[in-house]
Amino acid sequence: MSLDAEIATPAGKRRFVRSLFATIADRYDVVTRLLSYGRDRQWKVRMVGMIGGHPASAVDLATGTGDIAALLEARGIRTVGLDVTPRMIELARARAGPAPGARFLVGDMVSLPFAAASFDLVTTGYGLRNVPDLRQAISEMHRVLRPGGQAFSLDFNKPANGAVRAVYLLYLEVVGALLGWMLHGDSRTYRYIPASIRRYPGAAGVADLMRHSGFRDVRVIPVLGGLMAIHHAQKPEELET
Repeated sequence: MSLDAEIATPAGKRRFVRSLFATIADRYDVVTRLLSYGRDRQWKVRMVGMIGGHPASAVDLATGTGDIAALLEARGIRTVGLDVTPRMIELARARAGPAPGARFLVGDMVSLPFAAASFDLVTTGYGLRNVPDLRQAISEMHRVLRPGGQAFSLDFNKPANGAVRAVYLLYLEVVGALLGWMLHGDSRTYRYIPASIRRYPGAAGVADLMRHSGFRDVRVIPVLGGLMAIHHAQKPEELET
């Protein structure tokens, strides 16, 4: 079965993504740095630097090895990191060490194990593009935020310009295939990235879904000339009627 066919349905994408991240967990940080030209951490620092006010609590979804969670904790924000891949959570806990800091849990972004209005802040890095049900994941982000809370997402974008998009996806296809063969003996491993982008609504589409889920003041901040994007949105202080 082709890669595109495997991720064509929510159930198929769920299976593929869970298997994929279990395979790549130990090399995830290295590959992320390579594909971002070494600027991945800079983008995450920028996103965390955009947080307004004084949130006391946060959940970082698709936390991976916990780098965003660590940045939030460094700002004095009590943080829970959640990821669907158990190995990622193992690595995040090992990286955090024994000192008090972020808690890390295994869990699914489309069905968060938290009560409504539990957090002042929700963040995710490269999380929304990988979920099997994007609308549901955004709805869950909204649900667990307290009124007035903020949501942030960093992810790949899908450029609107057809020529730019074609070159961008070709670059990711070629580099992804090469890294997949070198690191895992399977070219499909990182070719998943351009495949997932093709099925992704892009930054503007994600912003529309956020508004549909009840977020307000949704902003899209282009990164790397628009090849990446940061979303910032707010849950209204009071329910709108």
